[in-house]
Amino acid sequence: MNARPVLHLVAIMLTVIGLAIGLCAGVSWLYADPWSARLGMLVSAGIVTAVGLVAFLMTRGKVDLSRRDGFGIVTFGWLAAALFGALPFVLTGVIADPVAAVFETMSGFTTTGASVLTDLESVPRGVLFWRAMTHFFGGMGVLVLCVAILPFLGVGGMQIYRAEMPGPSKDRLTPRIATTAKLLWGVYVFFCVAEAVLLRLGGMDWFDAFCHAFATMATGGFSTRTASVAAYNSVYIETVIIVFMFLAGVNFSLNFRALRGKPLCYFRDPEFRFYVGTWLTATVVIIINIYRSVYPSFGQAVRTAFFQSTSIMTTTGFCTEDFDQWPGASKVVLVLLMFVGGCAGSTGGGIKNIRVFVLLKKVLREIRLFMQPQAVVKVKIGSAPVPQDVISHISGFFIVFILVFAAGTLVMTFFTPDLQTALTSVIATLGNIGPGLGGVGAVQNYSSIPALGKAFLTLLMLLGRLELYTVLIVLLPSFWRK
Repeated sequence: MNARPVLHLVAIMLTVIGLAIGLCAGVSWLYADPWSARLGMLVSAGIVTAVGLVAFLMTRGKVDLSRRDGFGIVTFGWLAAALFGALPFVLTGVIADPVAAVFETMSGFTTTGASVLTDLESVPRGVLFWRAMTHFFGGMGVLVLCVAILPFLGVGGMQIYRAEMPGPSKDRLTPRIATTAKLLWGVYVFFCVAEAVLLRLGGMDWFDAFCHAFATMATGGFSTRTASVAAYNSVYIETVIIVFMFLAGVNFSLNFRALRGKPLCYFRDPEFRFYVGTWLTATVVIIINIYRSVYPSFGQAVRTAFFQSTSIMTTTGFCTEDFDQWPGASKVVLVLLMFVGGCAGSTGGGIKNIRVFVLLKKVLREIRLFMQPQAVVKVKIGSAPVPQDVISHISGFFIVFILVFAAGTLVMTFFTPDLQTALTSVIATLGNIGPGLGGVGAVQNYSSIPALGKAFLTLLMLLGRLELYTVLIVLLPSFWRK
């Protein structure tokens, strides 16, 4: 790994983050936050921006990145973002514990939505807006934003794009990767603004509308209310959020093509059809399970099931009900949805629908070959056969994901009171969902977990957001050899 260009790109990212904190400091002044909060935001913005600019000037030179450098930039860039992004929480006094502050910040940037804050209504507006901004930057990827606004990166841009964008495939909408990044960010910003306008029409003020729009399109789940979306008790607001959560869980290349006047591209995509089928099947099962046993009204059962299944499957993590009190079958369905996650190329986490789809096809192929050993059976997605190396890569990813999940659950049993909390805290952070069950359930948070447990879950969030390999590669001794 070449340290100078890696530090150069991380410095650019820190400068962008510092300027964003400065914007949030302006929000803090606009809403007349307490003096300590306004000062803390300004000092944080100054420190992060200064560090970024100094590091940028000290590492100037030709930027020519290898694939290995791309992994280094993304891994160390996200770590730097979490460490420096935690300053507003610490310096404003909102979160005194530095480990908890880094946990909250990493949760924001990785769009996990797991929180240690227990009373959001008492948090200064500037800090809440910074919390929402971490989702905004993390959703499409702050380094992909750098690729979009810094075309001089040239070939290096593709290395960052490959390492940071979620999913097994990286669609290029145009031959130039910088142009592709700009288009994807353009779609992302358009949806954020559109949702904010619709939420404002539903009765939210502009502050809450934009914070929830950022959290929705990033599939993050940070709310400005302690009770999350349930605080608004509005069918209209929940419906708007369901629609945009669903779109955020879709491959953004499809969203781009649909906005260009080709809406049928959704239904021509096999992964999208699988995504819709899984979503509807899970929702129907939950409706059947909670109707009468939890909600005497069929309409309330439908409303709640659609919101929570969409929120969990897209890994957004908004809550309108305490699903920890639902029957066992519904909780199992929600946990399974945590594993599946969104589509490749979406802002959602989890294993991704296309990987699950291919694995199911592979299982069916193995069953058929067991019955007919001489048959020639190919794994196909739509009419196109899936190359064997892609199947092997997906199978390997799934095995690593399950191994990390199992090892993580074992570790967290030392920091949580029961197995349910340990298990769901791991999948909720590794899958970038946020709420789990038990001690980290819908009406709980992660504040009771010891510092070492929070630090471990912070690592899981990063592993999940960067899809395991990007981070694991950096941990290998061979990565550091020339």
